[in-house]
Amino acid sequence: MQEVKRARVLTVGSWIVNFGAQLYGMLAEPNMKDIADANHYAFSPNPMFIGGFFSLQVVIQLTWISKLFRPKDGRKDDPTAYAEPAQLSYAPIYALGNICIAGWMIFWNNENFVMSQALVTLNTLSQLYAVFVLLPPMTKDNVWTHLTAQTFAGIGILDLVDNGAVALRYAGPPGTAVQVITGITFGLMALLTNPIFSACMLYNLVALYYGQSDVWGKNLGWMIGATGIVVFFKFLTLRLPGTVSL
Repeated sequence: MQEVKRARVLTVGSWIVNFGAQLYGMLAEPNMKDIADANHYAFSPNPMFIGGFFSLQVVIQLTWISKLFRPKDGRKDDPTAYAEPAQLSYAPIYALGNICIAGWMIFWNNENFVMSQALVTLNTLSQLYAVFVLLPPMTKDNVWTHLTAQTFAGIGILDLVDNGAVALRYAGPPGTAVQVITGITFGLMALLTNPIFSACMLYNLVALYYGQSDVWGKNLGWMIGATGIVVFFKFLTLRLPGTVSL
């Protein structure tokens, strides 16, 4: 039960810190969108897609956190009825990610893009480690942990390239080689990963498409079409072993 209590403190505490930082970013003058509009570069998405994804994450993460407080089958006196092993393993990385993104917001709003890049890099690498190394294969028992970790990692990829382009002042459109590398990278990440992560890569491309224009925007459109086919068939063939645990 001590491990569950520690996970509760880490997840709830870090979520509150990050949520507070996001509110600061939205309400400050200038706010995070003002900074994004003033620093629009080759890998800048439409800022509204960041906000939309954050709203989705709030729902997913709060549902996931609630499982630390809701015992299975009403077994309140059974410590093993709370959470599941993957959730307890992921809790420290989840907390680290929240702290990183909270710090990113502070540095972003103060236009210290080098420090904000350092924090999104740490977050993205830690979330990718959780998704591809730490967590066991996805089942119906740990699906909420995977939803939380993979969406965190998925949007982390977008944060990484967005902030990176801003930090480097990399104005668009990218050269042909960079566009090809982008298409191959996102395509492989969608093809070789879990359907949830694949869907995040598709979302990232759509966000970039609506943030860019001209030839670069059109090429992103082709990437969206190809990636969308991959994601569709991945979800069409998705089968999860295990029992239902919602």
